[in-house]
Amino acid sequence: MTTSPSPSTATTAASAEPTEPDTDVRPGTPAAARGRTTIADGVVEKIAGLAAREVPGVHTLGGGFARTLGAVRERVPGARSNVTRGVKVEVGARQTAIDLDIVVEYGVPITEVAGDVRENVVAAVERMTGLEVVEVNIAVVDVRLPEDDEAAEQESRVH
Repeated sequence: MTTSPSPSTATTAASAEPTEPDTDVRPGTPAAARGRTTIADGVVEKIAGLAAREVPGVHTLGGGFARTLGAVRERVPGARSNVTRGVKVEVGARQTAIDLDIVVEYGVPITEVAGDVRENVVAAVERMTGLEVVEVNIAVVDVRLPEDDEAAEQESRVH
């Protein structure tokens, strides 16, 4: 014979949902616990982009079209480089996931560079934001060849 759980012991989906934080400030509540901090996607994108670029063997971030557009933008006087190029993130309340498109230098061990990028990005994002990085997906979209530097020097008409 089966018995159904009594209403007092049954769990409901509503009881598992997070509740709104208590907005009443009680005496003795630390100042750091008074309020909510949100971190915008763009903040995490910048941190991840800078951390990825710090790794030896990474030439740049972004796919072909994004790099071309970025190169044109960087030639404009007063323009800054776009540190978020090649970076996409999803930011939740406590976690973030990061996707990177990178260009590596010719001759570097790609899997080692990707591992170093992951480690540097996870460390920087977690240290600076307190968010848990659940994944860093890396797409190696190109390899920077030594001839590419020579061709760029020859294209320059002003020395």
